Amino acid sequence: MASTLVCGVSRSILGQPWHWRGAAADGFDAGFQADGLVDQLLMARGVVRAELDRHRTPTIRGFMPDPSIFRDMDAAAERLADAIEAKQKVVVFGDYDVDGATSAALLIRLLRDLGGNPGAYIPDRLMEGYGPSGEALVRLGRDGADLVVTVDCGAQAFEALDMAKAAGVEVIVVDHHKCASRLPVASALVNPNRLDEADEAAAHGHLAAVGVCFLLGAALIRVLRARGFFADRPEPKLIDLLDLVALGTVADVAQLRGLNRAFVTQGLKVMAQRRNVGLTALIEASRLTKAPTCTDLGFALGPRINAGGRVGKSDLGVRLLTTQDPEEARGIAAELDRLNEERRAIELMVCEAAEQICQTKANRAVAVVAGEGWHPGVIGIVAGRLKEKIGRPAIVIAIGEDGIGKGSGRSISGVDLGAAVLAAKDSDLLVAGGGHAMACGVTIAADRIDALADFLEERLAADVTRAVDGRALKLDAVLAPGGVCPNLCDALDQGGPYGAGWPAPRVVAGPVRIVKADIVGNNHLRLVVSGDDGRRIKAIAFRMADSELGQAMLAAPSHRKLWIAGRIKRDEWGDRVAAEMHLEDAAWAD
Repeated sequence: MASTLVCGVSRSILGQPWHWRGAAADGFDAGFQADGLVDQLLMARGVVRAELDRHRTPTIRGFMPDPSIFRDMDAAAERLADAIEAKQKVVVFGDYDVDGATSAALLIRLLRDLGGNPGAYIPDRLMEGYGPSGEALVRLGRDGADLVVTVDCGAQAFEALDMAKAAGVEVIVVDHHKCASRLPVASALVNPNRLDEADEAAAHGHLAAVGVCFLLGAALIRVLRARGFFADRPEPKLIDLLDLVALGTVADVAQLRGLNRAFVTQGLKVMAQRRNVGLTALIEASRLTKAPTCTDLGFALGPRINAGGRVGKSDLGVRLLTTQDPEEARGIAAELDRLNEERRAIELMVCEAAEQICQTKANRAVAVVAGEGWHPGVIGIVAGRLKEKIGRPAIVIAIGEDGIGKGSGRSISGVDLGAAVLAAKDSDLLVAGGGHAMACGVTIAADRIDALADFLEERLAADVTRAVDGRALKLDAVLAPGGVCPNLCDALDQGGPYGAGWPAPRVVAGPVRIVKADIVGNNHLRLVVSGDDGRRIKAIAFRMADSELGQAMLAAPSHRKLWIAGRIKRDEWGDRVAAEMHLEDAAWAD
């Protein structure tokens, strides 16, 4: 096999080798020439030749499984069908993040289309915490709920569901978080990450909760169709709800492969049609002038919906996504936009404090940092920022006045943080905890935080070391400077949508010399480089001016040649459309 090194770079300025993406995968054929750029991008992301046609334009029909392969799916659909036909009161109990809001909104809109009048309950992040509480479920039953459906939560709610059963409250759980070997009691528990799932169902463990809710919706419509429910009324068009599925999937950083990629591809098309009144208002409040992209879902729309649960009212997201009143939608969207600005300011303060503490824990495999007075609504974002900065898993914990800490963690590829947290819970280190491979949540007594850090160190140190030592910058193409142009952006976009598990293409350009290097904005490095052909490229490295890469670029002599690596983005500032590189690494070429 040909060398997997790109441009011969075995150690870049950031100390990592540059490898061809896909070159280490089983079955990689260095001699195979795909028919076009899109095929090359697909194969580099693990698509085998026989599957190229299906993946070029991912459709729901092409990737949709039979919902019945999932345990308890048929039971959940039958029970919901009974509730619809009997006109029983159904309450959807969601989480306060985007996945929870979109999951709840999808089921509420579907049940409305089926003639129901479902209620919604979103717990307050500060007062109630994550997931269903027994008190809340019992209260819902006392207030007239015949059936409660928890979405994006419930897989670990043992005590709460025991209380609900004792009070005669019937509960269906629809979740995607990791399950323990023992399951909580429920009328049905639909979760592709149940340990007793068959392989075909378990293969969909990367779905966000909103994706699982979509499958439940399909199963429900099928049951009602078989019962003759639609003999005198139209069937709801489940496909019209794919805009919600796309938003929840991207915002929850679910891996965009298989069915998820189809969800997002088709969901973006639905979103562009602006059928959802609330989403339309949010798009306008986000000042997006074009049809939203995958990036917009993750960095514009998602954070605004999240802001309601983080620093505002937890039910704002669900209310926005389910309203039919344009005026109400505009009001909620404006409030979420305001709360998002407030969230940013709070996040910055907590992030600076967490980074300072982290400097004293530089040798830990998992950075566990905690502080009193930190706003628990931003700790997940801060954990993500910290993880990116240090290149290791991070858990950020906000300690309340009662001495109980609420924590959120983010991991790196190859390190299953969710499983480690479940193990810590089983070892009585946590009051509560759960999650999945890349993210987790914990509730912990302040005096147990150091013990948790020691536990994670012992359990995950080897995994973190392997993940860090095995890191390499994965690249898709090498270009002459003149190749960095808007047409290339358009061509690369055809291999999308890109996101977690389906990374956006990364390219190398060069050799180039630095013409200009300076610092702009909030610690951003700005570059202008020139190739031997005289073509210039604009590049920017966000928040990296004080990094090893930034300092090397600022100090580089103008005569030295180098390769620059990163992602190519359209630059539409002003009247002239151009392309620029979002710089991630560089290596000397001489």
